[in-house]
Formats: sequence, structure tokens, C-alpha cells
Amino acid sequence: MKTEAFLSLLSNHQDKALLFEYAPNLLVAANYHITEVKHITIDSVDCGAQEDHWKETIIQLWESPSELGKTEYMSAFKALGILNKVAKVKPYTLNAEVKFEYSNATFHLSQLFVKSFEIKHKHLIFKLSTNKTDCKAKGICGVPEEVEVNKENACTPGSGCC
Repeated sequence: MKTEAFLSLLSNHQDKALLFEYAPNLLVAANYHITEVKHITIDSVDCGAQEDHWKETIIQLWESPSELGKTEYMSAFKALGILNKVAKVKPYTLNAEVKFEYSNATFHLSQLFVKSFEIKHKHLIFKLSTNKTDCKAKGICGVPEEVEVNKENACTPGSGCC
């Protein structure tokens, strides 16, 4: 999801509680805060020596230990207010992908992208997910799109597993 679409959803649903599902059926707790917004420019070179660059907006979510047991979620109105304050200091690149940085005691630190969203009763719920790493230069490097692994010889030389 692009930053512009995310901000637009918040603007159009300011009366809703803002929830984040970081894994199937697991929500960021109601004691979360937006603690940082990162405007990132990635300037990369892949294993095929191909250059690439893009921008991302990364919003950090943090659960406050002093508010354990809190049951009322932040409203989209309040989140939009925070994000608008950020925009006054450092404007957003509206076509940048928006991601959420999050962790808790049982979930490792991750940058999660928006897989989907839903409006359910008085809630605006963003369903987050992780991306898998991938080789962007498969054609240049001669890496087949899908490698069939023989389970009997899964890690023998020439098996394609490495």
C-alpha cells in the first residue's frame, strides 16, 4: 500500500479505532504508540549488478509497558494527527510503500507491509504481513524460477538446494 492510500484511509475513517494485525489473528495491543516515522530511500545493487532505488515510509509501532491492559485503541483521527505533524517537519513521498516496524516479546522485529485492510464495526484493521527474500536477478544469474528438491538427496552437490 502506498503512503497516500494509507493516509487517505485514515482521513476517510477518522471515527474508527485503528488496529493492526501483525500475524493471522494476532493484534498489536491497544497500548501501542506511533513512536517514529522513517522516510527511507533504498539505493541498491542486486547480485546481477543491476541498480535499483525506491522510497518507503516506515511507521514504528511500540507497545507501552506502562499501559498494559489498555483496551481502547488509538483512533484513526489521533494517528492522522500524529502523521500530519510529521509531514510538517518532513513531507511524505506519497507514492512510497508504507510499512510498519513492530515487535513484541514473542514476535521478532520486522518491517511489515500492508497485505489488506478491512472495516469491521467501529474498527479500521490493517492486516500486515512479511515479505520473503528473493533473487531479483534470476535471469541474469541463471537461477531457475522454481527449484525442485529431491528429498532423498536434498543437500548433495548439484541438487540445487544451495
